[in-house]
Formats: sequence, structure tokens, C-alpha cells
Amino acid sequence: MIKTSKDYLFVSIQFLLFALYLFDFLPKFDILVIYTYLGLFFATLGMVISVISLSNLDENLTVFPTPKENSELITNGLYQFSRHPIYTGILLFVFGFAIFWESYYKLLISVLLLILFYLKTLYEEKQLKKKYPNYIHYQKVTGRFFPKIDSIFRDF
Repeated sequence: MIKTSKDYLFVSIQFLLFALYLFDFLPKFDILVIYTYLGLFFATLGMVISVISLSNLDENLTVFPTPKENSELITNGLYQFSRHPIYTGILLFVFGFAIFWESYYKLLISVLLLILFYLKTLYEEKQLKKKYPNYIHYQKVTGRFFPKIDSIFRDF
């Protein structure tokens, strides 16, 4: 599929936000140490989810929302629970790390990334529906970032 200007815009904003996340300009907040460690746990969990999801995609991986021409729809691995587990992992990482560092600034960038990923997935899913007719069914039974409650218990 042919990439559009929206593909480049979403990826550019995403990398800009990643770069801005590295800095910190606002005062810190104070929370109990247990919460900082909980933030570190979620950051680590997010990193693990992202790495596993990247390996699930293998050669289908692209930073752009438009799928590669020779790609196939992956619905196994972590993709059986979430349509966008890489974004899920990134979001868990950035929010968790922001809490670990007790940073208002990193929380702000995390919220902006959440909004961006939501908008990016709206566009990405339009592209996926064009390429994969069965994507509509996958979309109905699988959560965007987190599993749908009924899908967790469907095998019981």
C-alpha cells in the first residue's frame, strides 16, 4: 500500500514526542516510594510487551500506519489480546516511567502520546480494513490497546 502524508505526519509527531520525553522541565511531584516502584514495574512490563509484540510482527513490522505491501495480518501472540500491543507496551512504559521519576512533564508527554496513538490507530485501522477484509471481525473481538473483558474469558 502507498504511504500518504498522514503516515509521515503521525510518525514525525511520534518521534518528536519520544525526543521531548527525554527532557524534563517541570517540578517533580512527591508520592510514596511504593508507587514509584509500581511505576517501575509497569515501565518494565511495557518494555517486555513491546519487545514480544515486535517479535510477533517479525517482517511485517513498519513504523508507518499503512501496512507493507507484502505483509500479512497477525492475530496470534499478543495480537490475540490487543490490536496494537506495541502501543500498549509503549504507553505502559512512558506512564510507568513518568510515575517512577515523579515527573509532571513526562506524564504530560505520556498523555499526548496516548492521544496520538489513539488517532494513529484510527487511521491505521482504516488502512488495515482496506488490505484485510477480515480485519472487521478481528476488530470486533479484540481490544484496541487492552483485551476486551469477554475475550479474556472466552476459552473458559
